Amino acid sequence: MKFRDGMWLTNDAFTVQYAEEVYTVTPREDNKAVTLLCPTRKIFSRGDTLNLATVSVELEAQFDGVISCEVTHFSGARRLGPDFDLFPHGKPNVDAQVKKGEKGTTITSGGLSATVSGDAHTFDVKFHATDGSKTLTSLASRSVGLAYTPALATPKQVEDISDRKHFMFTQTDLAVGETIHGLGERFGAWNKIGQNIEVWNEDGGTSSEQAYKNVSFWLSSRGYGVFIDTPDKIDLEIGSERCSRLQTTVEGQRLKWYIIYGPTPKEVLTKYSILTGKPGKVPAWSYGLWLSTSFTTNYDEKTVRHFVETMNTNRIPVEVFHFDCFWLRAFHWTDFVWDPEFFPDPQGQIKRMKDAKLVNKISVWTNPYIGQASPIFKYAADKGYLLKKTNGDVWQWDLWQTGMGIVDFTNPEACTWFAACMEKLFDIGVDAIKTDFGERIPTKGVQWYDKNADSSRMHNWYAFIYNKLIYETLQKRYGENEAVLFARTACAGTQRFPLQWGGDCESTPAALAESVRGGLSLGLASFASWTSDIGGFEGKPPPWIYKRWVAFGFLCTHSRLHGSSSYRVPWLVDDSSTEPENCTEVLRHWVQFKRQLMPYLFAQAEESIANGWPTSVRAVALEFPDDPTSWYCDREFMIGSQILAAPVFEEDGAGEIYLPPGRWFNFWTGKEVHGSRWVREKYGFLQTPLFVREGTVLVLGQAEGEGGFAYDWLKKGGTVKTYGVKEGDKAVLVDTTGEQKGVLEVGSDGKIKGLDVLEGDWKVENVA
Repeated sequence: MKFRDGMWLTNDAFTVQYAEEVYTVTPREDNKAVTLLCPTRKIFSRGDTLNLATVSVELEAQFDGVISCEVTHFSGARRLGPDFDLFPHGKPNVDAQVKKGEKGTTITSGGLSATVSGDAHTFDVKFHATDGSKTLTSLASRSVGLAYTPALATPKQVEDISDRKHFMFTQTDLAVGETIHGLGERFGAWNKIGQNIEVWNEDGGTSSEQAYKNVSFWLSSRGYGVFIDTPDKIDLEIGSERCSRLQTTVEGQRLKWYIIYGPTPKEVLTKYSILTGKPGKVPAWSYGLWLSTSFTTNYDEKTVRHFVETMNTNRIPVEVFHFDCFWLRAFHWTDFVWDPEFFPDPQGQIKRMKDAKLVNKISVWTNPYIGQASPIFKYAADKGYLLKKTNGDVWQWDLWQTGMGIVDFTNPEACTWFAACMEKLFDIGVDAIKTDFGERIPTKGVQWYDKNADSSRMHNWYAFIYNKLIYETLQKRYGENEAVLFARTACAGTQRFPLQWGGDCESTPAALAESVRGGLSLGLASFASWTSDIGGFEGKPPPWIYKRWVAFGFLCTHSRLHGSSSYRVPWLVDDSSTEPENCTEVLRHWVQFKRQLMPYLFAQAEESIANGWPTSVRAVALEFPDDPTSWYCDREFMIGSQILAAPVFEEDGAGEIYLPPGRWFNFWTGKEVHGSRWVREKYGFLQTPLFVREGTVLVLGQAEGEGGFAYDWLKKGGTVKTYGVKEGDKAVLVDTTGEQKGVLEVGSDGKIKGLDVLEGDWKVENVA
């Protein structure tokens, strides 16, 4: 949303009023906040105080390294909900103070301070490290204000602004070379400089500016981040209206955000996760292969049985089998009734699959909508469980399901009913739920059960209450750390309800790159677990794309084969090819590789969850923030802190990867390569660019065996590999519950201490 017409003129669609000076600075009694009274013209006489707007700016110390900034025009505006669920694990104490000095008034919150200039007739607020080592950003001249549209012809027109919109905005300075990242799962350029972004959930696929998972948090390459505290629509001009500023705009009378100082980006994410919630834990079994029926394909028990039996014959263990939409009857989504024509005995079918050890777990699809063809629609409507219009009608449309209504999760009774429907699925053997949709939530002419819920704020927030309900229902049945979703929509805080996947991508190299960018971006909002549809969702992937996506998919925390109108079992992708490195062989290889990686991957996941970091896909910049190139790397990623990977996007097998400074070791050959350079090579389908960081003690388990991905890797034997280690380098050992069982550490003699924790046949290899 551009308020200016270039540098000199105002956009003629708006009346814009800026905070021109700080007239008074008022500390709060507890000395943890200050309020700035800011007129929208400079005050040189008493008469200047009349007939003008003022903006109130409150700066408050929240906890170490975090200061909130709230700007308000009319304070009498109602504060409607919903609001983000902040500090869900408790709010830390704050070491705060307000001091007046030569340069102005400074409010300090641990390592972060904000200084309000004391110069007369100026508006200038600098956010900086308390020790004075670094200025992060500023609110400089004409950086805070309000706007009306259509433009006002006279101030009297604000007597009734029902025909106008009112906005609040701030503009934080962008430094030379600064890059901006995050804002949820976004599939465009990873560096957001130059982009206009709306934080507003939409079902837009992976090849547009829209996003399923909009998160109102962005991370700067300068070691700070900003969380915008509203689930309402946010418009961001990121160096795209003024090249040197990031403008944040919301409709309404208030705008509040939190600036978070690291100083490292990993510390920023940890503090952000204190504010909005730590990512939830997921069980070890969920890291295995998820196989789906795909979306519109024809399937029944015979088809499903054939798929899992053939996978078993090919030594490709299926950890979770997923039944997509058409386990339900057409036009009846979602009424929780299995289609009797194709699944006459779902409970028996599930039991037979598990008893035969063809699968360990079962997942089914759901969405928060109910088509009117189902008798359950009338039941839910009569009970008041569906979202209504302001005239009392049930809100309906024909997009997706004919005459569908939306479950109103602000109604506690609707939540109880929906949870009971989930429980019935669990009773017949369902272990996990794919929570699809939840993005297209209407805002015009609707009335939620909660009369204090603002319809615009509910649009993004719906993702939170939808996923929270089902996740907590799974926890109640299976245990706190055994709940698993496969969710498409999200907002700030839904990292607490894992896991999330990337939505509907095409079966192309470009879409694979889009998915990488989406995972990188979402990870910067403390989402520890993420994946994409292997092979792409739309279209039928050519074998080479399928195989390259398999390699990427099994280097993510979670791995699912899922398509739209075609199956994703490997032998149907390449017509049962028997050529070397055929689809079946490649899939087997990468499933086995990931199973070997579980001792490392699960330990890294525990650390990530505890600290609010992505596990994989993790941005290279999180590990190497001082390397400028790392802030532009959006075709590669870290798996935890020690392994660097990249997909191959070319049909001829050409792959490239940027290695940050330091020593790196090719995982496949052990060859040492010095960083600060790009490496280009060709890779077969059983390999992909994969490099291990110096100082790594890498614990690898077994490729095959009983017990699925939750096998007891500490007792089954494997290999401990060391890469350029020195005294003190270590690896943490965790069991399948995530409990730490020991530490392998390199001693002064170069030997590894702590091996006694491992049982079975273990080898130690010094790669370099």
